[in-house]
Amino acid sequence: MGGVEDEEPALKRMKVSSKGLVGLSNGSSSSVEPVGGPSSDLMARPLSSEGDGEVVGSRGVIKREEFVRIITKALYSLGYKKSGARLEEESGIPLHSSIVNLCMQQILDGHWDESIVTLSKIGLVEENVLRAASFLILEQKFFELLDGEKVMDALKTLRTEITPLCSDSSRIRQLSSYMLSPCGQVGSSRRGIVQVRTRSKLLEELQNLLPPTILIPEKRLEHLVEQALILQREACMFHNSLDREMSLYSDHHCGKTQIPSRTLQVLEAHDDEVWYVQFSHNGKYLASASNDRSAIIWEVDMNGGLSMKHKLSGHLKSVSSVSWSPNDQELLTCGVEEAVRRWDVSTGKCLQVYEKNGPGLISCAWFPSGKYILSGLSDKSICMWDLDGKEVESWKGQRTLKISDLEITGDGEHFLSICKDNAILFFNRETKEEIFIEEEQTITSFSLSKDSRFLLANLLDQEIHLWNIEGDPKLIGKYRSHKRTRLIVRSCFGGLKQSFIASGSEDSQVYIWHRNSGDLVEALPGHSGAVNCVSWNPANPHMLASASDDRTIRIWGLKRLNVKYPPNLLRTNGVVHYCNGGGELR
Repeated sequence: MGGVEDEEPALKRMKVSSKGLVGLSNGSSSSVEPVGGPSSDLMARPLSSEGDGEVVGSRGVIKREEFVRIITKALYSLGYKKSGARLEEESGIPLHSSIVNLCMQQILDGHWDESIVTLSKIGLVEENVLRAASFLILEQKFFELLDGEKVMDALKTLRTEITPLCSDSSRIRQLSSYMLSPCGQVGSSRRGIVQVRTRSKLLEELQNLLPPTILIPEKRLEHLVEQALILQREACMFHNSLDREMSLYSDHHCGKTQIPSRTLQVLEAHDDEVWYVQFSHNGKYLASASNDRSAIIWEVDMNGGLSMKHKLSGHLKSVSSVSWSPNDQELLTCGVEEAVRRWDVSTGKCLQVYEKNGPGLISCAWFPSGKYILSGLSDKSICMWDLDGKEVESWKGQRTLKISDLEITGDGEHFLSICKDNAILFFNRETKEEIFIEEEQTITSFSLSKDSRFLLANLLDQEIHLWNIEGDPKLIGKYRSHKRTRLIVRSCFGGLKQSFIASGSEDSQVYIWHRNSGDLVEALPGHSGAVNCVSWNPANPHMLASASDDRTIRIWGLKRLNVKYPPNLLRTNGVVHYCNGGGELR
């Protein structure tokens, strides 16, 4: 590869400066069974001896009474009522106190006034919780009186019992409205209008309101176990499989076999450097863009093999990037400071050319609706087009640079572009609000996560920064080890739940990091030239594509996967489609 030259395409050969603004760097970096009962309220402490019965577990942090009560609750919830009752009897630890049992039984029997009195005796410390719980019980009483056509009794309950407890006047008005029939008469025909909750449902609502020491939350044991499994999974640096079953019998740990690190296929249909690759949203296609002025649509078969579907020709200059439509039925290709072309994926025909007199187009992106496209121009403006090529809106000024990175958030409300050497513009289309995500180093490329909450910025100093862009942008992660000195190298999110970061590199390798920890997982050799771009299949966490200056695209998969592809998939032939609809076989 040669050095950076001014006359070479801006995407790959632009001169970049290390001079930059002081930016944000304050982020972290990285290399119905009612239940209840009083709690003993003991502080967790180390075991004093083997005979200490107040705590269980080797670390002395689990209170025995809480542990037994939660197990008892789980037994009742699973339908093992005899076992639950036996555990209460044998342990001497009741699921809930006798006063709580009495209160719940009074509620189930509809003894509302008695339950209110009992509720005040169960030991609620916070007055507002007692008032809220009393309101729920009296509201149930009100609804059941209405449902039984005891209108005057319901009115009395509303006026003398509920109103003094409730500070929400709108709720009182709402309850008052139930006193009227559809024709505005006090009296009959309220059945079907007032939907009375069951008394068991009322107990569930009270359970969510009262302290867990009194009423243990439903499925508390299941929640604790799920939480433990999820924490183990998130701490596993190699977890990348939808099908892997996590067991309670042992701690969870995956090996590197879950990471795509074996070359399964080499695609060799381009005649020059491959600058860009991107999988379709459904994972069934891969598009590549090359310095040979063409783009190729590759199809992924049922066995994971890729073959050429269409070779798209018509650009007069190198193709710098591609963008899939939301439904994956169309593809945009962007020439370097030239035009954007829209193609039909099924036929390979060019459907529309987007261009302007004077400035060339340098980037492209689809709106989530699929009805409009966005493009950056060489005059640093950004333009919005309808599918027929009519310019709908444009944003003048320094909105973009000569780097073909342009993203639109999933809600279509914001777009992002590199507006200065060291700043990414986060622009609200409706309010015109501009937020600048600033770095201390020059930004060479960026990419947006699938959920539009996170941003990856590739920097001149061979770092990749992870930003949380919800609310005020925050720098939350850094990734190092890849090489970048002269060229534009791109990175991406990927893997299961986008738990990994992958990047190209000038040392001919593909780098993969664990997103949360920042640890380097793999450096994949194989290419013989700089790796310019990577793309992780969104539908298959075990498939990764990389594009290189060696004119090839490598498809990476699992090492343990014993898949043999036909030899003809290593070098494929296909139909060349021209913008005027003509075509010929290569």
